[in-house]
Amino acid sequence: MRGQLLVLGAGGLSIAVLTVLVAPAIFHRHLLETDLPLDGPDLVHIEWAHRDALLIALGVGLVVSLLAAAAVSWSLSRRLRRTLAALSGGIEALSRGRYTARVPVLGAGAELDALSHTLNEMAARLDAVEETRQRLLADLAHELRTPIATLAAHHEAMADGVLSPEEAADVLAAQTGRLSRLAEDLGEVSRAEEGRVRLAPREVDVHALLAGVEEKWRERCTASDIALRVEGPAAGRWEVTADLDRLAQILDNLLGNALRHTPRGGTVQLTATDAGDRLLLAVADDGEGFSAQEGAHLFERFYRADAARSREGSGSGIGLTISRALAEAHGGELDAASDGPGRGATFTLCLPRGAASR
Repeated sequence: MRGQLLVLGAGGLSIAVLTVLVAPAIFHRHLLETDLPLDGPDLVHIEWAHRDALLIALGVGLVVSLLAAAAVSWSLSRRLRRTLAALSGGIEALSRGRYTARVPVLGAGAELDALSHTLNEMAARLDAVEETRQRLLADLAHELRTPIATLAAHHEAMADGVLSPEEAADVLAAQTGRLSRLAEDLGEVSRAEEGRVRLAPREVDVHALLAGVEEKWRERCTASDIALRVEGPAAGRWEVTADLDRLAQILDNLLGNALRHTPRGGTVQLTATDAGDRLLLAVADDGEGFSAQEGAHLFERFYRADAARSREGSGSGIGLTISRALAEAHGGELDAASDGPGRGATFTLCLPRGAASR
């Protein structure tokens, strides 16, 4: 406010000096061009009248301008202080972990309003991250609770003589393996999301890749009474630069996910498409599908669209997370689309033909 008043005062002083020094001289010159006598009282009276009128108009104008400037400055400063106080309060709340706090948009200017919107978006994202973290811990606890409880029960049964070590061996081995796979999956998804995956990119023959995937999954699909269709490029050499093992891992995760969500008698289709400098690998099914709300969470760790689905038969819930992280490590993308529940789903892997590891 002081700066505004200083600028206004400097402008008023400049106007006053110019009015007092310049305006009378110009007015006097114009009077000399008239027929009035130079030593007559009329000429002097006119000049005094002009000077008084200028001084009165200037004084009133300066007073009104100062009052208006002070009122506007006070209003703007008050609004600015309210906005800054709200921003400070919101930032302080976020720093204390209250991610549900939001900053009100008070209309204090485009820049401050944009800053308020940005802070609210950041708070919403932090709130979503915190919610995901809490759900992650709860799901992880659930994942660990079942095998640990099973192991404890069988050890107790062996200690009481109800089960022999030979009878409990298979269950103990299965649950131990489940814990080991969970630990490996957690480590892998953490490395992938942090960009610490080591890739060994080389030229991969797409025809050979599709043939190997089809051979690997054909028997499993037949046992589940699900038709597997594989469509690739026309005959000829067609390659993509990628880590073959990681690429096969992505396709295995996508096909395994499709089989789990496709009923008997359904169809799963793997399609490879040449998109110029990019390779598109799509895994589509005519199974359960998902809603738009579920689609926003599909690639989150441990997320399951059907919370009632058996944990034993639905995987660890990390496969899609790992797959997307591996796709991004190749410089590509992995997206999911569905027309809605019961209308199937399509997962599309998009890779640059000359992929470079991140």
